[in-house]
Amino acid sequence: MNHPFARLQQNLSQIVIGQDQIIKGLLIALLAEGHVILEGVPGTAKTLIVKLLAALIQADFRRIQLTPDVLPADLLGTNIFDFNSRSFTLSKGPIFTQILLADEINRTPPKTQAALLEAMEERQVTLDGNTLPLSPLFWDYCHPESSRV
Repeated sequence: MNHPFARLQQNLSQIVIGQDQIIKGLLIALLAEGHVILEGVPGTAKTLIVKLLAALIQADFRRIQLTPDVLPADLLGTNIFDFNSRSFTLSKGPIFTQILLADEINRTPPKTQAALLEAMEERQVTLDGNTLPLSPLFWDYCHPESSRV
């Protein structure tokens, strides 16, 4: 049980009881540099597992609630004009993290979903015509509609 992923699995399983398959799947996706879409009934510790995993590996964690009114800029961020320096400064959105929980992805508009898919597939985002790289660890964990079983 010396392997780091075995220790992670053991630590997570001690805190969150009865979710061994989910924990194993999340660790496999993390190791494979993949992404996760996990469906399940509310209250089964899915968010808690991801937050704990981020804490255990000392990764930045952010969460965004995707609703029908969320625009790509809400996810990516936007350039803001600074009158003092007379230049634009990027105000980064929640996608600029290492582990992102995108809750209720099915509810968000297609353009916002496309921005998220670009980040997941290419590990970069396009903002105002500029391509910006994401963290090498960028890992996205999506909840479809939380009321869905």
